[in-house]
Amino acid sequence: MDEYMNEQEQWELVRSWVRQNAPWVVAGVALAAAGLWGYQAWQAHKEAGLLAAGKQYADLVQAFGKNDKATVATLADKLVAEHPHTGYAEQGQLAAARMQVEGNDLAGALKRLQQVGDTTSDHELALIVRMRIARLQIEQHQPDAALATLASVEPGAFAGRFAEVRGDALLAKGDRAGALKAYREAQGAQGAQGAQSGNGSGDDLLALKINELTHS
Repeated sequence: MDEYMNEQEQWELVRSWVRQNAPWVVAGVALAAAGLWGYQAWQAHKEAGLLAAGKQYADLVQAFGKNDKATVATLADKLVAEHPHTGYAEQGQLAAARMQVEGNDLAGALKRLQQVGDTTSDHELALIVRMRIARLQIEQHQPDAALATLASVEPGAFAGRFAEVRGDALLAKGDRAGALKAYREAQGAQGAQGAQSGNGSGDDLLALKINELTHS
């Protein structure tokens, strides 16, 4: 029946609705404005945090270039504490782990890598970290632990590289036949990937490993 109301009746109806609902309308507008302000404030806070993390990471890279192990470790720990779950924290941990490996602190490097592997949401990075963990476990004379590390995930595009590290672990156990099989599997996978990309396998070290096991 609204279409039959005259202009005055329609105006009275509007005034009545406003009187009844004005408090809720005002509250809704206020909440919307507060929500918008809150979102913008959160975004600004997030961007400021990323800028601070970027500055810390830049300082870490500079320290890495100077082979300043202490500063790299300190900044890596600071990134994890203040900016967790960011690429800066992850890359800082990887840099610190590399310096620890070069300083023969394999246990410290392994701890950092495991932290990255347990927290990263980057699937490819998780696979790369897992391979590095396995290599360190081999260096620590723990080939069975390395094999378990490699076996607990699906390597996908990294199948060839996983197979090569698995071969290294088997060779460390004295399983030459198993190692040779794994190396050939790695060579086949890497060759197939190279053919798809047009680059060929190009892994001379892997070929050398196969040649050594074949002719010795």
